[in-house]
Amino acid sequence: MSDRATTPASPAGPAATPDLHADCANCFALCCVALPFAKSSDFAVNKAAGTPCKNLRQDFRCGIHTQLRSKGFQGCTTFDCFGAGQQVSQVTFGGRDWRTHPGTAGRMFDVFPVMRQLHELLFYVTEALARPAARPVHRALRQVFDETSGWAAADAEALTGLDVGALRQRINTLLLETSELVRAKAPARKKNHRGADLMGARLAGADLRGANLRGAYLIAADLSRADLRLADLIGADFRDTDLRGADLRDALFLTQAQLNAARGDAHTQIPDGLTRPAHWS
Repeated sequence: MSDRATTPASPAGPAATPDLHADCANCFALCCVALPFAKSSDFAVNKAAGTPCKNLRQDFRCGIHTQLRSKGFQGCTTFDCFGAGQQVSQVTFGGRDWRTHPGTAGRMFDVFPVMRQLHELLFYVTEALARPAARPVHRALRQVFDETSGWAAADAEALTGLDVGALRQRINTLLLETSELVRAKAPARKKNHRGADLMGARLAGADLRGANLRGAYLIAADLSRADLRLADLIGADFRDTDLRGADLRDALFLTQAQLNAARGDAHTQIPDGLTRPAHWS
């Protein structure tokens, strides 16, 4: 029996498409409370899950927002919830925050990581649906989009019981098919670096059009002036990657968080819908 047959339909049914861009003004700082972080080059201190960051103010704003990198909280500047924060805050919990309604805190913090995964999946499926080359799988993609949107609109009890891993696995199969269809249009020889350890690799000026870089470790790699058009970048680790002058137009499944983690400049070409990070030179 297939996964599709054994997976229950989302309880809310097809729902309105949620906003997949973070709106911190309508979130109760869930990333600053619900998630843990460890002292490292990304975070200056240790913090347990469910514990508010020491820099969080009473109004749910960050007290060092403009100084995060200089204060040792670079990880905060690269995180992206794909709009899950405001969805949990304003939709799942109807605007009841965890400070004035402390009884909601535990469930809210449990739901947030699940919602983030749902919104991330919706982000990828949305991009796949925008790719004409992936038309053969568009019908199946629309079905999982509606199912996932329904889960995003579900209540907290349903969300905490969701096997999001099984849903991700089914969607990933369609994303892999999308990748094959889209990358087939690339004119260059399609390199396969899926999951490869390319940390510190010297790839300046490399022709990586249509390459498979899914889950590749590109930490501190030199991709300056590289051509990454139509490359599959889902899950690739871009921490401190040099993207100065690189061409990322039409790169597949590139996220804002990946750009935020990398180093680029005014000559880095990025896809429509993503924003040039403020810290890029």
